[in-house]
Amino acid sequence: MESGDLLEMHHITKEFPGVLALNNVHFKLAPGEIHALLGENGAGKSTLIKVLTGAETLTQGNILLNGREITVNSPLHAQNQGISTVYQEVNLCPNLSVAENIYIGREPLTAGGRIDWKTMQYRSRELLGEFDIDIDVTVTLDNYSVAIQQMVAIARSCDISAKVLILDEPTSSLTEGEVIKLFETMRRLRDQGMGIVFVTHFLDQVYEVCDRITVLRNGEYICTERCDELSRIDLISRMIGKDFSAFSEESSSSIAAKEKEPFLVAEKMWGSNRIKPFDLELFKGEILGFAGLLGSGRSEMARLLFGADKRDGGNLKVRGRDISFTEPSDAIREGIAFCPEDRKAEGIIGELSIRENIILALQSKRGMTRPIRYNEACRIADRFIKLLSIKTPGHQQLIRNLSGGNQQKVILARWLAAEPELLILDEPTRGIDVGTKLEIQKLMKSLAGDGMSVLFISSEIDEMMRCCQRMVVLREREKTGELAGQDLTETRLMRAIAGDEI
Repeated sequence: MESGDLLEMHHITKEFPGVLALNNVHFKLAPGEIHALLGENGAGKSTLIKVLTGAETLTQGNILLNGREITVNSPLHAQNQGISTVYQEVNLCPNLSVAENIYIGREPLTAGGRIDWKTMQYRSRELLGEFDIDIDVTVTLDNYSVAIQQMVAIARSCDISAKVLILDEPTSSLTEGEVIKLFETMRRLRDQGMGIVFVTHFLDQVYEVCDRITVLRNGEYICTERCDELSRIDLISRMIGKDFSAFSEESSSSIAAKEKEPFLVAEKMWGSNRIKPFDLELFKGEILGFAGLLGSGRSEMARLLFGADKRDGGNLKVRGRDISFTEPSDAIREGIAFCPEDRKAEGIIGELSIRENIILALQSKRGMTRPIRYNEACRIADRFIKLLSIKTPGHQQLIRNLSGGNQQKVILARWLAAEPELLILDEPTRGIDVGTKLEIQKLMKSLAGDGMSVLFISSEIDEMMRCCQRMVVLREREKTGELAGQDLTETRLMRAIAGDEI
């Protein structure tokens, strides 16, 4: 596949102010190939795609299509050169008809210069028929499922003679049956000579449909291998940056739970976020980890326990009582706190001060009929600024003006001020400096030592091993096992994440 490549990207570098997003990255795509582009959060996958499609301008490097160097100025320019992208959130117009979406900007015209609706609808039906799709092309796109919308986007790409098709997380919202149909279409397009870039977090799907894999990590190129020559355990090792052969057999420190009775119990619990039914126990004074690759369902399971996502079935008990959370405020009143993965989108409120951000959860717990007075809010904020060593001129500072690490500390302060019995931490140390990371780890262990239950999610295996007494392993949005005590070693954990029996 190395000779006669359809697409070549050499020495791709992309700098943003203060951030080197891509550093000398290489990528090649052969005609008639499905090529997986893999990596954890921050690996550079999205930035590489944006550079390829003209959404971002590269800082350095060159792109060749069919051996000819090209410059891509915009997504439309990329499309005109034969590079088309179908995103997880379909980038079509739901308020327009299926036919209009397929031919938007390319509408057939009558001799009088008007849109030839009859011809456009006929061609749309013929085109979709090639993909075994029989739908009414005159109704608006939003009448159809995400799977049908994606197939419409793919059909449009084929009709504009795309040579390179980029599928960015196309299966995240699809059922198993819809995934099978999508893969059939991908194989057919591959057999017709199209090059397909497949971005996904689902490794089972990679090995089912892809020919080669390229791995990025921290904005750098790691490797390109054939799927049949790269084991899952080696793939995961390259994605997270740890050599499997060097793993220690030492087990994680195991600290017995403070009480035999669990603080929280979930039985056959599942929800609208497509997490498969799971059982879970979490004890007082325990740090429980959710282990798995990005997309395995770690965050979704945590959100379900907190009531941020709707529960559709199963039972949840807190302190032995049956509980039904309809919204996060219910969980807060039960003593459960949640620091989300995306602190900028779901955590901080940038236009508010540090003081106002810190008291939000406590105010929610008390209810709006018991407002926190200004002097009390100041005392609470100053206490946690000192306790967590938040670097700021004072509590009146806008949180958006703080560094990422200090913003994370403010979010922690928010939940600690509400005095929770269970603290859920989803990637609390991502993107912050080493010193702050160690402070948060130390605080987490101290809180557990005082009897607080902690549910911890991190993409760093070393960090999880240092902090957790027990691990729940997830793959493909399903709990596949647990490890604890002497069984909780890096080797066994990595094998479990890769899909080996535990």
